Amino acid sequence: MKVLLVEDETDLGASIQRKLNQERYIVDWILDGNEAWTCLESHWSEYTLAIFDWLLPGISGLELCKRLRVRGNCLPVLMLTAKDSMKDKVAGLDAGADDYLVKPFGMAELLARLRALQRRSPHFQSPQLQVGSLILDYSNFTFSCEYSNGDKRVISLTKKEFHLLEYFMKRPNTLVTRDQLLNHLYTFSAERVSNVVAAQIRLLRRKLSESGCDSLIETVPSMGYRFNPSNADSTFS
Repeated sequence: MKVLLVEDETDLGASIQRKLNQERYIVDWILDGNEAWTCLESHWSEYTLAIFDWLLPGISGLELCKRLRVRGNCLPVLMLTAKDSMKDKVAGLDAGADDYLVKPFGMAELLARLRALQRRSPHFQSPQLQVGSLILDYSNFTFSCEYSNGDKRVISLTKKEFHLLEYFMKRPNTLVTRDQLLNHLYTFSAERVSNVVAAQIRLLRRKLSESGCDSLIETVPSMGYRFNPSNADSTFS
């Protein structure tokens, strides 16, 4: 899951990003409201959740919420603020925030509120993603496949491998470009080596080969990749 964090307090932002990374979220951390809106205009569909501070340089978190909702965007938003009056809370919720967390707060509460937002979201993610005989399990970051004879093989995935396979499984038989994969797997601030996607695909295929599924991800020359679940059928037949 990918989170957009907009927080200009560097110590707090770094703490939140570190904690979310530990929980296997991918986090884009932005310190400025104007930059955040530019990001949302072009990349909002890549995010599962957003965390906005109320007071930001440029556009405020409140205004970011308003702009999203005016456009009919239902991205779940958690608002962070030191404003704790009832009037302020109502203003934040009326602007389109889905939840409101007053500073200072504990990271355990932040994580609990994010989980609650995910459950209430219309795009709620079930504990497993299944495509045919292929199952991706969010609770333990594993991939499993079931053979026609009833046997089942489970392999553990790294965070990058899991998010990469998740992206493919949500888009079966769809051409996926290198740039799309880069934007999904890496934050804007991360150093992006030119061959990093190809290298990650190679590692994932090697891991999938443990279950005889190395042919699931097809290379489309000069264009990108395609996840073809039908290639699993011959493996399991």
